[in-house]
Amino acid sequence: MQFYRYDTKDYLSVPEQPGVYKYFNNTGDIIYVGKAKNLKKRVSSYFTNTNQHNRKTERLVKEINFIEVTIVNSEFDALLLENGLIKENQPKYNILLKDDKTFPSILITNERFPKIYSTRRIIPEHGEYFGPYTSVKAMNNVLDLLRKLYKVRTCNLHLTENNITKSKFKVCLEYHIGNCKGPCEGLQTEENYLSDIELARQIIKGNISKIKNEYKDQMSAAAAALNFESAQVYKDKLETLERFQTKSTIVNPSITNTDVITIIYETSFSYINYMKIEQGTIKVSDTFEVRTKLEESIEEIFEYVIPSMQTKFRSSASNLLTNVLTGEVSAYELIAPQIGDKRKLVDLSYKNAQYFKREVEEKKRLASEKPDRILSTLQSDLKLKSLPVHIECFDNSNIQGTNPVASMVCFRNGKPAKKDYRKFKIKTVEGPDDFGSMREIVFRRYSRLLREDQPLPDLIVIDGGKGQLSAAVDSLKELSIYGRIPIIGIAKRLEELYFPGDTLPLFISKKSESLKLIQQLRDEAHRFAITFHRNLRSKSANVSALDEIPGIGMKLRTRLLTEFGSVSNIKKANITAITAIIGLAKAEIVHSHFNKKNRD
Repeated sequence: MQFYRYDTKDYLSVPEQPGVYKYFNNTGDIIYVGKAKNLKKRVSSYFTNTNQHNRKTERLVKEINFIEVTIVNSEFDALLLENGLIKENQPKYNILLKDDKTFPSILITNERFPKIYSTRRIIPEHGEYFGPYTSVKAMNNVLDLLRKLYKVRTCNLHLTENNITKSKFKVCLEYHIGNCKGPCEGLQTEENYLSDIELARQIIKGNISKIKNEYKDQMSAAAAALNFESAQVYKDKLETLERFQTKSTIVNPSITNTDVITIIYETSFSYINYMKIEQGTIKVSDTFEVRTKLEESIEEIFEYVIPSMQTKFRSSASNLLTNVLTGEVSAYELIAPQIGDKRKLVDLSYKNAQYFKREVEEKKRLASEKPDRILSTLQSDLKLKSLPVHIECFDNSNIQGTNPVASMVCFRNGKPAKKDYRKFKIKTVEGPDDFGSMREIVFRRYSRLLREDQPLPDLIVIDGGKGQLSAAVDSLKELSIYGRIPIIGIAKRLEELYFPGDTLPLFISKKSESLKLIQQLRDEAHRFAITFHRNLRSKSANVSALDEIPGIGMKLRTRLLTEFGSVSNIKKANITAITAIIGLAKAEIVHSHFNKKNRD
């Protein structure tokens, strides 16, 4: 395949052949990918009759800087290529398929004595994959059935003929408890093992009826030969298969190798259920949301979604049952049955889409209401006059008075507003004085807001008990804003809340969403302060350790720390590595300094 590039004014030069077209903006990003039976007609439609475009398409056309087209042999090839390009590039104006889940598959490994297990990674050379399974429970039911019927090994031994002949392996516990027949010691032949694997393969594919008939014949033959123990084994396997089959979602056995796709179509969001039917059984049912960018039609959505789903779930069905009578969709025949079992399947699929839509909308509603609900609860619990939309929380950190620092974190609408976080180096306090530090940072924060005419918060939270709260209040009084901003302190021990001047704390239910919000604020302020403090300690430790070395200036120290990352790494480095950074003479000074300290 070869691509051709055109300027937007040369759209009439695009060939009249099937293919894929890509629109790029002025920064070279792909903003839209489409496919067409006739590229020239399709591309031209964007630049002619523009008065018929909706606003979204008008915006797309304005952003197009140049066009690339790729010619293919057929419309179906174009469909597959378009699908791959959309997945790879996620263009701004294309349909967004919100279905990023990774489902597990069953793998039969490509080994002399194959293993069977589940995996989410698809590496074709490792063996044969079946699935993926949208229900992990259903997949595990299949694996449990196979373990009951066949003794497939679970070990990772390399069972070559030579290794087995030389008795390199011994049977493990799985053999002794009856879960393996011991091929590692040659106790089960490869032919017998592969026979079981083939039966397991048929069950995974859904060909259970065929296996049941074989077991019935073998059970009858064993009984006729008076081999009742063997007959009982086949009878047990047959009953196991029948129990499993009753748990499967069985539809009309004549409906096979068919896909079902139903849609609840809306302008910006649509909800789709896809089902894959094999051997009269629903093998896959997946429901997801599609976001349309240019008010695409149902046909355009199906053009993208159907190949995506069939590729994902390894379906080759060309007939699809659906709930809507649509126009032509490339390479697929869409049928909207009105009666019978096929109609029941479509109704079942549509119910799944309806349920999923309700679930998504409920989550969106709760997500939009949650911040207001929590803030309203907090307002009620703290008896605040207004909703605490803007909250600021303070914490300070020092260890034995070293590198005293403090932090302020800001929450807006109940969520962290990280761009408004602030960190402080304590300037006016000597030693480990938490009260003095709190007094300083609260004063510095709000004196600046007042100076810059910035809005004050709706609530101030102080990490600490009465002492830290009183220190913060002193600063607010000094700034003449005490009483204008509600302020509380939270003590860690019992999670009690203190108000200025109250002798008794306020206890809020541990299950309260408002207390959890205050705790989240406190924990975030603590995390931010601790991180800042650790960084300062680490930096000062690095600098002081290198400062002790005579003849090593700031530039060399910086170069060493940049290259090695820390003083400990410099200490571990050999003289050759240090020489490569600062030269032999200086490297000998550094190396001997640290080695001397180690000897001392």
